[in-house]
Amino acid sequence: MTEIPAHTTLWPAPHASGPVFATVHVPGSKSVTNRALVLAALAAEPGWLRRPLRSRDTLLMAAALRAMGVGIEEGVGPDGSGEAWRVIPSGLRGPATVDVGNAGTVMRFLPPVAALADGPVRFDGDPRSYERPLNGVIDALRVLGARIDDDNRGSLPMTVHGGGALDGGRVEIDASSSSQFVSALLLSAPRFNQGVEVRHVGGPLPSMPHIRMTVDMLRTVGAQVDTPESGGEPNVWRVTSGALLGRDLTVEPDLSNAQPFLAAALVTGGKVIVPDWPERTTQPGDRLREIFTLMGGSCELTEQGLEFTGSGSVHGIDVDLSEVGELTPGIAAVAALADSPSTLRGVAHLRLHETDRLAALTKEINELGGDVTETADGLHIRPRRLHGGIFHTYDDHRMATAGAIIGLAVPGVEIENVGTTAKTLPDFPDLWAGMLGN
Repeated sequence: MTEIPAHTTLWPAPHASGPVFATVHVPGSKSVTNRALVLAALAAEPGWLRRPLRSRDTLLMAAALRAMGVGIEEGVGPDGSGEAWRVIPSGLRGPATVDVGNAGTVMRFLPPVAALADGPVRFDGDPRSYERPLNGVIDALRVLGARIDDDNRGSLPMTVHGGGALDGGRVEIDASSSSQFVSALLLSAPRFNQGVEVRHVGGPLPSMPHIRMTVDMLRTVGAQVDTPESGGEPNVWRVTSGALLGRDLTVEPDLSNAQPFLAAALVTGGKVIVPDWPERTTQPGDRLREIFTLMGGSCELTEQGLEFTGSGSVHGIDVDLSEVGELTPGIAAVAALADSPSTLRGVAHLRLHETDRLAALTKEINELGGDVTETADGLHIRPRRLHGGIFHTYDDHRMATAGAIIGLAVPGVEIENVGTTAKTLPDFPDLWAGMLGN
């Protein structure tokens, strides 16, 4: 668990005096933005990225690609409609230094890109980034022909000695601690001389929707991908070597970041509309429609967007979140306010996220009077009458939004370092206050 500095600023979480009724425009998806940036940087021609998310993680990704020689021009789209980034590929080069912050997508997606650069690329980041596993990517890249200096730690800091190309081929990895290990190899694979065949050989693979998102986006830019879903072997993905097309891509709203706003409707018995919710998506956040309906709400996809309505009652849930682990903090917060116990399963890998999310949620909810216990692969939550207090975030954006959800129903909750939400949800405090009409 991360030690919390005593001087950290506290944010009084707004308390809802009644049902919340609001329309909330959720910014673009971090997962889509960062994948699109990588694919555009590896393309054979320039491309456009519309409605990109501007957050700490995406700006770190853009800065890293620029450091390796990629042109990224920020402005408006070719038709003048809204913000867009023009990505201009060029010969990837070093020497370069990449600051990953604490962004899993940056620290995992870019080492394969760096292996294609001409020269060394050093990766460094926040102290917590040193604790996050990278061995799945490092070991795989070595098998595929890359030279990496990590002092045999399997983590940051490290230097990838790019040779201008990478052989590619077959590799076995254990991605049970992060599906990003698979996505990292697939995203750059079209540029490998032999493409890649990635075979997952470990335990259950978490966050499968994120791998499906990677595959879907690869196909959008012209890559040939064979997957288990398309008739291939289980846990095997193959990407054929070939040129990627420069595309005009529009980023969907980040559905996982819609979670606290939908939760607000659920816990206050109100109604929240999220415009531009896609009818079809690979984003894990789309499962909120099902999960929060089971917990007492109802939803409808209309021309205005997703309309989510709370019933005034919140019910406990027994749910496997292995494919949508990032939703766990928000679901745990709602479960702590429910009228019956909840069991959240399949998320042991959350111990390796921005912080140990299972330990953090247990400690913080319990310190507000809750009754949460860790299980081998999740949490068991018995609702109790909660009281105010400090909700620590451990530099984890989803801990901060979880605390804000509890604060809607529990007066006197103060969020430590709410600014950490800038990682994926810029201006969260203003969006939250706007939703409440403050």
